[in-house]
Amino acid sequence: MGTAKILSFLKDLKENNNREWFTENKARYEEARKDFEEISRKLILQIATFDDEIKNVDVKDCVFRIYRDIRFSQDKTPYKTHFGIFIAAKGGRKSERAGYYIHLDPAGSFVGSGVWCPPPPLLKALRQSVCDNIDELNEIRHEDGFEKYFPTFWDEEKLKKVPPGFPKNFEEPELLKLKHFLVEYKLNAEILESDSFVEKVTSILEKAYPLNRFLNYTVDEVMP
Repeated sequence: MGTAKILSFLKDLKENNNREWFTENKARYEEARKDFEEISRKLILQIATFDDEIKNVDVKDCVFRIYRDIRFSQDKTPYKTHFGIFIAAKGGRKSERAGYYIHLDPAGSFVGSGVWCPPPPLLKALRQSVCDNIDELNEIRHEDGFEKYFPTFWDEEKLKKVPPGFPKNFEEPELLKLKHFLVEYKLNAEILESDSFVEKVTSILEKAYPLNRFLNYTVDEVMP
């Protein structure tokens, strides 16, 4: 099952991001959403074959709504122009745990894995875990399959200096500056247009499973 209908709808929505157009094309939206939810169901089933914690995750808890919250935003366009899903145990899209993110967008689609925007106590604990277990993390990062798809961590918003309380001479200082412990892989047209989209994405995300397992050990210690 490919993503052509989904991306076609999103492309047109981006050019007509208003309630009138959306209402007139509600049937197209419903069809695209149905396709995305079906892809998401299949992904959950496939991911559960290597990550047992995902087996009881429900699609409805994971898919993000298309409607934007514009109350405090200068951008008043009412709809997101992408479809996204965060597949994680204990809450789906609201979970604090490391999980699997899929983002379909005509401007650039990608998959991601890890923890995004952890609250301060969790962020501090994750940094400490990196300090204490750097050999284990490096073994994960430099495994051939992982490094092929995820050579670097997502480093937007990272600190300029090693945060207070952590050793300045740490062997991997850039890891301690991160505000998100997240990796991503951009999806090309070959993958997006493939009838084996779910299988191809699953094989990529499977390489990130050891990182999620590493991060979730700390998440489960810190978060209630």
